[in-house]
Amino acid sequence: MTAAAVGLSHSPLIGKNDPDPQVVAAVDSAVDTARAFVRAFDPDLVVLYAPDHYNGFFYKEMPPFCLATEAHAVGDFGSSAGPLSVDTEAARALARGVLDRGVDLSVSARMTVDHGFVQPLEVLFGGIDQVPVVPVFVNGVATPLGPVSRIRALGTALGQAATELDRRVLFLGSGGLSHDPPVPVLDGAPPRVADALIEGRPPTPEQRARGEQRVIQAGRDYAAGSTTMIPLNPAWDNLVLDTFEQGRLADVDGWTVEWMGAEGGGSAHEVRTWVAAFASLAATGPYRMTSRFYAPVPEWVAGFAVATAEPSTGTAAEQPLREGESGR
Repeated sequence: MTAAAVGLSHSPLIGKNDPDPQVVAAVDSAVDTARAFVRAFDPDLVVLYAPDHYNGFFYKEMPPFCLATEAHAVGDFGSSAGPLSVDTEAARALARGVLDRGVDLSVSARMTVDHGFVQPLEVLFGGIDQVPVVPVFVNGVATPLGPVSRIRALGTALGQAATELDRRVLFLGSGGLSHDPPVPVLDGAPPRVADALIEGRPPTPEQRARGEQRVIQAGRDYAAGSTTMIPLNPAWDNLVLDTFEQGRLADVDGWTVEWMGAEGGGSAHEVRTWVAAFASLAATGPYRMTSRFYAPVPEWVAGFAVATAEPSTGTAAEQPLREGESGR
């Protein structure tokens, strides 16, 4: 078994509310670096850790994390809709391996996913059906949220289970870093909103369009500074990236839910997907980060980051560290 990892921010506002062209060019360059890294590694299985934004998981049942043996994308914000190329046999083997290692993993035989899963597959592979994938939902939105140590335990157990496969496995974390988009909250929600968050009734096309337009407008207001959303936090974002780069993954056990929200905003908990991905890679042996990019992009309501990593002795891709702007 050979392993590598990629962490990649996502945003539904990319292409809809873009920053200055030079910022877009810097992001594109970093993504090109990650894309080249993935091509060089040539994975035959992707374990994709991603959040949901109340499109697939609702309060009727809200697990802290869940592995899919089948998955279908809803196509929100113009992302691809349809089935993902889930490797069901590998998914079942990994689920058994995680459970055998004492982590209480939920399993879905028909998971619904949104742009959090779709964007990295589109960006790195050109579509949702181009590579065998095992999707793993990691809750980063719906409170109450569990301790980050359990996410590290999940990633570690899954990485250990993956070593039993004769595969080239890419662990991919999608989301973050600091951002505070307008996500509905159950506590204090009006009855109609609360019912939607609990029951998960699919919105009509008109309702989805209105909701997406509200997010686009929120991004514009955020970039203009006319909002109460928590600002992006480059210092915190780079602390998070330093933690992954230096392999200090045990540090995340001390990250509290309250601290993460105060420093990075309500959706900073999407960083949990990166924790899982890097913990999975670390479970296969020592690693080194081969590229790192960061830029605060208020137009996308995201501290935007891209990072790649491989085993310390590996040669999957030899890229200069910290390509592009570091944001420091």
